[in-house]
Amino acid sequence: MSATELSADDLKQILAFTVTLARKAGELIMEGSEAIQLAGSNVDEKKNSVDLVTEYDVRVEELVKKEIFTTYPDFKFIGEESYAAGSRSPLTDDPTYCVDPIDGTTNFVHGFPWVCISLGLIYKKLPVLGVIYNPFLDLLYTGIKDQGSFLSRQGGAPMKLPLAKNPKPLATLNHALIAVEWGNDRTIDPLTKRSESFHKLAGDPDNGVEGGRMAHSLRSLGSSAMNFATVAQGGLDIYWEIGCWPWDVCAGMVIVKEAGGSVTGSHAYYEAAKDLPSFGEPNEEILTGRKYLVVRAIGDSEKEKGRDAQKRIMGEFYSTAVDYNVS
Repeated sequence: MSATELSADDLKQILAFTVTLARKAGELIMEGSEAIQLAGSNVDEKKNSVDLVTEYDVRVEELVKKEIFTTYPDFKFIGEESYAAGSRSPLTDDPTYCVDPIDGTTNFVHGFPWVCISLGLIYKKLPVLGVIYNPFLDLLYTGIKDQGSFLSRQGGAPMKLPLAKNPKPLATLNHALIAVEWGNDRTIDPLTKRSESFHKLAGDPDNGVEGGRMAHSLRSLGSSAMNFATVAQGGLDIYWEIGCWPWDVCAGMVIVKEAGGSVTGSHAYYEAAKDLPSFGEPNEEILTGRKYLVVRAIGDSEKEKGRDAQKRIMGEFYSTAVDYNVS
C-alpha cells in the first residue's frame, strides 16, 4: 500500500487497525476517568471552565500518534492537542488522521458518560473513514466511504446504520429531536444568538413565541462526535453546532453520510450548495468551516424523496436558527 494511493481494501485494513487503536485508547480514557473521580487527578484548565483539558487528553493523543506512526509512518496527523500546542499542518492529498482524543472533555471530567474518542481519516482532502468509540457505554461506530457505516454495542456484531430498516419521514421541525450545544465561546454575541435560536426552535408559536417551531425537544449532551453518531444511528433527527473543529466532526461526517444522512455547512454554504448534485456530501469546505448542520436518513414518502426532505428540513432549520461567528 503506497502512502498516496488507497484502495477500498486498504481502507478496510486501516479500519481494522483504527478500531483496535480506538479500543486501546478507550482503556486509557477509562483509567483516566477513574483517576479523576477517585483521586481528584491533576486537571488543568484550557480556555475556560467549560473547555477543560486533562493530562489524559494529552496522553491519549500521544498514544494514538505513536501507534499510527509506527504502523503508517507516511501518514500525516491532525489532533486537538497537537493543534493547541502549535502544530498547524494544512490539508494535503496524503492520508491524514484527524483525531479528537477525548471528545466531551467536560463530560469526562465530571464523570458524565457521553464521551468518546473520534478517529477520522482524510484522503485527498476528503473524509473517507471514521471510528467513534465511547468506552463508558462500549458503543463503537465505524464507517468507510462507499462501504457503509455500522454500530457495535458491547462487543456485539456490527449493525448497519441507520438502525431502522426503513427510516421514517420527517415532515417538519415540529417532529424533530434536535441536538444543540452551548459551546465554548460564551461571549455576548454567540450566547445571545444561540439562545435566540434555541428559543425559536423549542417555542410554541400558538402561545406567544414569534417564529417558534415547537420542536419535539432539544438535547445538549456535550460531545460533537457522539451527536454525529447518534444522528447516523437515527436516535437524533438533527444536529446543529457552530464552533467545532475538524477533529470533532471528521469521523462523524463519514459515519453519517454512509448511514444515509446529509451534512451541510453554514447558512451561506447551504444557500450556495443546495441545488448542486453534490449537496449533502462531506467536503473540505464543510470539514474546516466550523459550522455544521446534520440531518438523519429520511425515508421516501408518496410526495417527497428522502433527499429532498433532508434539504427542505435544513432550509426550515436555517430559516429559524441565527447564524453567528465564534473565536
